[in-house]
Amino acid sequence: MSEEGSQKTVSELMGIANSIYTQLEKGDIPKMTIPLRTKNNIRFDRKKEVWKYGKLMGARSAKKLSGAYMLLRTMYIVGLIEELINKKKSATLREMYYISEGWDLAKFNSQDESNRLAEDLEIITECMREDFKLRPEEDGARVIGNITIQEKNRKGEKKRINCRDDVGDSGYSIPYNVEREKIKFLDWDADFVIAIESGGMFDRLVENEFDEKSKSVILHLKGQPARSTRRFIKRLNQECNIPVVVFTDGDPWSFRIFASVAYGAIKTAHISEYLATPTAMFCGITASDILNYKLPTDKLNDQDIHALKSELTDPRFKDRFWKDEIELMLQIDKKAEQQALAKYGLDYVTDTYLPEKLGELGVM
Repeated sequence: MSEEGSQKTVSELMGIANSIYTQLEKGDIPKMTIPLRTKNNIRFDRKKEVWKYGKLMGARSAKKLSGAYMLLRTMYIVGLIEELINKKKSATLREMYYISEGWDLAKFNSQDESNRLAEDLEIITECMREDFKLRPEEDGARVIGNITIQEKNRKGEKKRINCRDDVGDSGYSIPYNVEREKIKFLDWDADFVIAIESGGMFDRLVENEFDEKSKSVILHLKGQPARSTRRFIKRLNQECNIPVVVFTDGDPWSFRIFASVAYGAIKTAHISEYLATPTAMFCGITASDILNYKLPTDKLNDQDIHALKSELTDPRFKDRFWKDEIELMLQIDKKAEQQALAKYGLDYVTDTYLPEKLGELGVM
């Protein structure tokens, strides 16, 4: 991030501190207002073609003791972020949680609590977590395909990396920061990106040389994808004009993985325009696939059924395709994994299933 960008971030954070100080000086009970982060408060932004928070607001108020503690923690985090930016350091979200152990009454009770507050600050300041020099613990997704990038390493040196020829079988690992000052796309020769939920299926496609045979970029989502993964996918799609398809298991949790890639996740709806790829297409596994391909299945459990019914009221799944597939899955009471396709042999997914499904989508 540039010096100007760093100062803007600090200025936005200081604005929060000044607002709370001003309220206290006036004798008012201090508070911060932020949008409610629920599926009932996400609205489709037609201009940006992503799901964003609506107008329903909540408050972090010192009227209650828990709210007062949260505002106190906010002041400490603002100070921590300013220190990180000034020292050109970064901290993991886990480290931020443990740092709070030295904050006496302001220490967090759990990491979920500290994570949520960091997200609150993103929403209020309209800055991103990366601007705060905060990073997740998990490493990024894996990528294999004929795309050449330039990555700036920790010493400031620019390294040229081809994500097929210059990496091993595990592929290129996406860093937590994938913005332009860190990564540039130099050259590419790919007809589409296929983003895959499971590591086993990623390895299957790599071993079967699907990237070369189909001229594609294979990307492992690692389950629910990290923000850096979603941002990397969006940049590939937007800057390189490469279509994106998502290949997941056939269950309600996997449908939400697709939703986070294509529509934006509810908890990060404030930055959906940076993370979501609205043109991303879903290629399976669907409830229809379970029947059409006669796949091995598992019975839906109570949590699966509750999640599917919840998705029927989720505005991100409002179109006919999703309603039909969700209702069909509830009707047959079955779910299936990607690797159930191995019933027909190890090459079936790359020789038959994907060519058929991707052909229907017009990308292969």
